[in-house]
Amino acid sequence: MTDYGHDLIFGSFVTPTAGRAGQAVELAVTSERAGLDLVTFQDHPYQAAFLDTYTLLAYVAGRTERIHVSANVTSLPLRPPAVLARAAASLDILSGGRFELGIGAGAFWDGIAAMGGRRLTAGQGVEALREGIAIIRDIWDTDTRGGVHHRGRYYEVDGAKRGPRPAHDIPVWVGAYKPKMLALTGTMGDGWLPSIEYLPQGVDSLPEMNTLIDEAARSAGRSPSDVRRLMNFMRAEFSPSSRGLLNAPAKAWSEQIAELALEHGLSAFIIGGDDAATIERFGAEVAPAARELVAHERGH
Repeated sequence: MTDYGHDLIFGSFVTPTAGRAGQAVELAVTSERAGLDLVTFQDHPYQAAFLDTYTLLAYVAGRTERIHVSANVTSLPLRPPAVLARAAASLDILSGGRFELGIGAGAFWDGIAAMGGRRLTAGQGVEALREGIAIIRDIWDTDTRGGVHHRGRYYEVDGAKRGPRPAHDIPVWVGAYKPKMLALTGTMGDGWLPSIEYLPQGVDSLPEMNTLIDEAARSAGRSPSDVRRLMNFMRAEFSPSSRGLLNAPAKAWSEQIAELALEHGLSAFIIGGDDAATIERFGAEVAPAARELVAHERGH
């Protein structure tokens, strides 16, 4: 049993389809109206059918007042880290502290290379991400004197000025599945952001993957609770009877989420599907009940 003690967060994962741009924005507005905490969009710049995610994030931040926004997750190989740091800080300032940074090492290398990015191996991608996160945090660190200097294997920054400072301490949520990425998450990340459908054994993978993150965190002198555990559920669906994880009545959703929080340490639950009615029920019925169940158990 692992409970890292974080407050629960509920969010949506909206497809940024260019041909239905209005729908993507309205689903974000619906997410806020439903009481969700977060709206996210995938970031695949090589997909011509998708809107540019960071342009969309800025637009959605301007159309909303309370909900937080994030890429799920940012493709670092196509977004230079120093420039990404300034974009993130700018979005955070303009939105009043509502931007969160989901980030990944990259996938679909053919698409990345086609857009002018470097083609890396999986191991190289991990090391490039390590360098990138360090640069991003240095750009945000306006308390340190002098410019940012980083001479890495994958990125060089030579005297970049620091700032602007974000409106709040932007967490870095890492999309990770393999051991090296999980170790990086424990060493450097503020959160772990995978999708349940891509875990090797679904929920059964969580104990081992959490352990890898926890061990890396401790080795780096951190606490495992420094890393929030988030999860995407891309096939979530309300159904009249329980058919599986988040494929059940609303009451069962709440019970399943409470179990995932208390037994496996998940504290952020993000649903896909692009369905306004599902988003509304998720916010109105599931989130309050799940929070109540978890609070009750933690109280004991």
